[in-house]
Amino acid sequence: MALLKQKKVLLGVCGSIAVYKVVDFVRELGRLGAEVTVVMTESASRFVTPLTFAALSGQRVHGSMFADQDAEQIPHINLARQHDCILIAPATAQTISRLASGQADDLLSAVVLAACCPVLVCPAMNSNMFLHAATQHNISQLQSYGYTVVEPDSGAMACGEEGSGRLPAWPQVQAALQKLLCPQDLDGQKVLVTAGPTEEPLDPVRFLSNRSTGKMGYALAAVAWQRGAEVVLVSGPTSLAVPAGVHCVDVRTAAEMGEAVAEYFDAMDIVIKCAAVSDFRPSTCAEHKLKKVDGELSLPLAANTDILKGLGHAKGHQFLVGFAAESENHQIEGNRKLAEKNLDMIVVNDICGSKTGFAAETNAVTVITAKGQSREIPLQSKEEIASAIFDEVVRNGGGAHEV
Repeated sequence: MALLKQKKVLLGVCGSIAVYKVVDFVRELGRLGAEVTVVMTESASRFVTPLTFAALSGQRVHGSMFADQDAEQIPHINLARQHDCILIAPATAQTISRLASGQADDLLSAVVLAACCPVLVCPAMNSNMFLHAATQHNISQLQSYGYTVVEPDSGAMACGEEGSGRLPAWPQVQAALQKLLCPQDLDGQKVLVTAGPTEEPLDPVRFLSNRSTGKMGYALAAVAWQRGAEVVLVSGPTSLAVPAGVHCVDVRTAAEMGEAVAEYFDAMDIVIKCAAVSDFRPSTCAEHKLKKVDGELSLPLAANTDILKGLGHAKGHQFLVGFAAESENHQIEGNRKLAEKNLDMIVVNDICGSKTGFAAETNAVTVITAKGQSREIPLQSKEEIASAIFDEVVRNGGGAHEV
């Protein structure tokens, strides 16, 4: 994602069996465009050699406070100054204790003590060690310093035990890292996003739906959380993992989505209706599977309630954003729906492009506001499009705090 592009990340690696997983963290950070410099504790180098991290990062690996190479540059000071954030993974009980007490007896702890940039700590240890009162006290101490601590995963350990203490998976670490580097311009705001398709049952095995995968809506929910918002995601059926920090409400039909949105709407500050809601449903749902018949089958349809239009006429303080999936006349259709549904902003999506619309990893959209402004956002990843959409929301008064 663009948030990590050209960012300088200092990765502190400590002595845990989970070090082997962090090798992939370096690869993922590089794929996202970050420049990674690794500092290893002495015990970490007993699990994976510095050569491995040097090869993957393309940078010299630092380990000693008193290395002869570049000694005149005072490594623990310059490494602290030169990076946009510090990621400590895996963070052992020993390193967490060292940081909590403000020690500076190795290079990593000295760098952290001298740093003014954000610090992200990813604990990894035996579950009893993690749950011990001393470790929990030390973690609370780190949080009081302003460090962000990612909750470890639960599961089987290398020692054979099961419980909390596994190194957090990369998607959780990436989300937390991006949050640290995001402008917190949605801090204190409550955001509701709808995503995915709806399914309208015809019988116990068949339903009417559409090609939406939910990727755009899930990207919007993720970015809103990263920018500081409290996020509710109302999602139709998808195969996507719920973004970190987001409360997800699963629904199936348009009616269920309407009910869920209505339940949360009054408390929201920003509402983005990105879901591809079915316009019609079968007039009746058969109790048993419909049997195959010769000839044609007539399927009576009933119109579903227009959720977005209803919200537009009910909204008060909310900043309301709609999505329009169009195959032609984007500007005309966007302006029509913006006025007809009383929206503050509408995002028009080209569903016919080979790299845009349903199921694509990228998108390109037109944003039209109630103030008469129009902006073309060029082809980018859906996460970058989501970030650009929230830029427009904030620019047009969404998420603004009263002074």
